[in-house]
Amino acid sequence: MKIIACNSSKILAEKISKYIEVPLANAAVKTFNDREIFVEINENIRGEDVFIIQSTSHPANDHLMELLITIDAAKRGSAKRITAVIPYYGYARQDRKPGPRTPITAKLVANLITTAGADRVLTLDLHAEQIQGFFDIPTDNLFAGPVFAKDINEKYNIENLVAVSPDIGGVVRARAIANKLGASIAIVDKRRPKAGESEVMNIIGDVADKDCIILDDIIDSAGTICNAADRIIELGASSITAYTTHGVLTGKAIDRIEKSKLTELVITDSINNDEKSQLSKKIRVISVSDLLGEAIKRISEESSVSSLFNF
Repeated sequence: MKIIACNSSKILAEKISKYIEVPLANAAVKTFNDREIFVEINENIRGEDVFIIQSTSHPANDHLMELLITIDAAKRGSAKRITAVIPYYGYARQDRKPGPRTPITAKLVANLITTAGADRVLTLDLHAEQIQGFFDIPTDNLFAGPVFAKDINEKYNIENLVAVSPDIGGVVRARAIANKLGASIAIVDKRRPKAGESEVMNIIGDVADKDCIILDDIIDSAGTICNAADRIIELGASSITAYTTHGVLTGKAIDRIEKSKLTELVITDSINNDEKSQLSKKIRVISVSDLLGEAIKRISEESSVSSLFNF
């Protein structure tokens, strides 16, 4: 087995490497002055099971090209099998046509990864589960739920806990964790009564005097989660914490989080946010390295990965 770390996921790759006790391969991913990317794998990978770890986070296009070029380098180096490990799958929110003459970019990216030479894909909390079907190669979509559930169990009184879905689409995720913890569930219902009128936010479920946990896959501008947190506190919740898998955190997200009623925002290291997390005392990062490392180990050993989906 060989593990290659590209630039966006070096810290996470080092943790995964430590977990499975396999050193990172000697590879260089360079950018020339004209922004062209060059990859060189400086050790023999012929006949090896190669895992390339790279989140396609900001800058998404650069990181995507790094991944594609590294896959090509491994293919031309006669690797036996190439697995693209993509903790955060960029462009996942472009998974459908929102209007006429618009692309389905998540499908295009899947095609690019397959054409470059990947034999399988390992990813984490896809924004839309149907993206797995965009690939014509085996694709494992892990869930951060077990990592969140363990952390919540250690820090909260489960009897007073409510799992909150920030929208209707996230109910399945919130219910899965609520069932695991034995907690109740609430749903944020957002609607705009008429065009031009401000958005109304209703909470379905009882949150009064409860410790509430918002569960989501992506936090980007932080507007939705912060507004939901403020509304939940208005309705009498004791505390409100958000657990989100991918901390994209663009624009004024950090500022919104600091000014919100959120007690804490917990994100994973699927995206490297070491610098951003230091800008706010409310942000805490937990690692998914053991989860991904265990999946990589099982794929290499040709054993079952499906048990990792159950928690």
